[in-house]
Amino acid sequence: MNKKIKVGILFGGRSAEHEVSLQSAKNVIDAIDKDKYDVTLIGIDKNGHWYLNDSSKFLLNADNPKLIKLDNSNKEVALTTGKSSSLVSFSENNSLNKVDVIFPILHGTFGEDGTVQGLLKLADIPFVGASVLGSSVGMDKDVMKRLLRDADIPISDFVVYKKFEYDKINFEEVEKKLGLPMFVKPANLGSSVGISKVNSKEQFKTAIDEAFLYDNKIVIEENISGRELECAVLGNDEPIASIVGEIIPKHEFYSYDAKYLDDNGATLKVPADISEDVSQKIRELAIKTFTTLCCEGMGRVDFFLVNNKDIFVNEINTIPGFTKISMYPRLWSETGIAYKELIDRLITLAIERFNLEKELKTLKD
Repeated sequence: MNKKIKVGILFGGRSAEHEVSLQSAKNVIDAIDKDKYDVTLIGIDKNGHWYLNDSSKFLLNADNPKLIKLDNSNKEVALTTGKSSSLVSFSENNSLNKVDVIFPILHGTFGEDGTVQGLLKLADIPFVGASVLGSSVGMDKDVMKRLLRDADIPISDFVVYKKFEYDKINFEEVEKKLGLPMFVKPANLGSSVGISKVNSKEQFKTAIDEAFLYDNKIVIEENISGRELECAVLGNDEPIASIVGEIIPKHEFYSYDAKYLDDNGATLKVPADISEDVSQKIRELAIKTFTTLCCEGMGRVDFFLVNNKDIFVNEINTIPGFTKISMYPRLWSETGIAYKELIDRLITLAIERFNLEKELKTLKD
């Protein structure tokens, strides 16, 4: 009998998307093949403390997205780096677990932005998803958009401001460039946290202040009035794209509540009702976006479709949601890769990349 692969599921985190991560983790943990993988649960609370969690009680209010919470009454641990990276208990001062691969299910800052990926590379542990560069580029909407623009990938027009420029942000100038309505977003965040749709000058300052609560850099984008389409990407050097799905929001836009708290907040239509030609172009653009941004493992690319012919890339999510109502696993399921198999493929891709990188020289002979 083959020895089980030891997988560490890393979830929670310090970002505003903490609760989303808990929901995603619950679904992955429920679905992972227990006959093939020996699972270790590592929960990170909102203060950044790591805990080794008991699989039977790692969440409180697990079935209520509005009240879901990490049970941090478990053993606090740290990740050591070096020859034999492992999880070490603070209270017992001993090695607890050595994992073969980490599956980060951390959305937003301090998890999806390259920070944890850098730590895991230092610890010499394989991990699922994009590496340091792809993660950080995919999280920063400013840098992401500039790279996509330089690669001739169609995107919405935008302006960027840093917090020290606050007094220079002028509504009339921005409106002249982008028009109304416009969207104001933190540059580094996801799940529609801190995003506002601005329809008037009166709403502008409130939206700016809201976005600056979450990041010291904000992106203001023109509104593209079109259908919201999404395509999932899977792979390392030769990624593949799923069929295309459509989000039909029932809120004013696809907000945080619509994504994660309101089961009726949006209709997910898979596959999207689009022509084969448009579908193929979107799939090609999804892969081009994924490779342009140096991503690996997984990514969900979001699009706008205008007049059923003009396609614009909105953004990429390098650790897309894995909740029961999330688009990424659903797109692959409808494409022919079931949830359990998808998890298996992602872990395999992580180990393959790690083994390939181990062949590289790190010291000069």
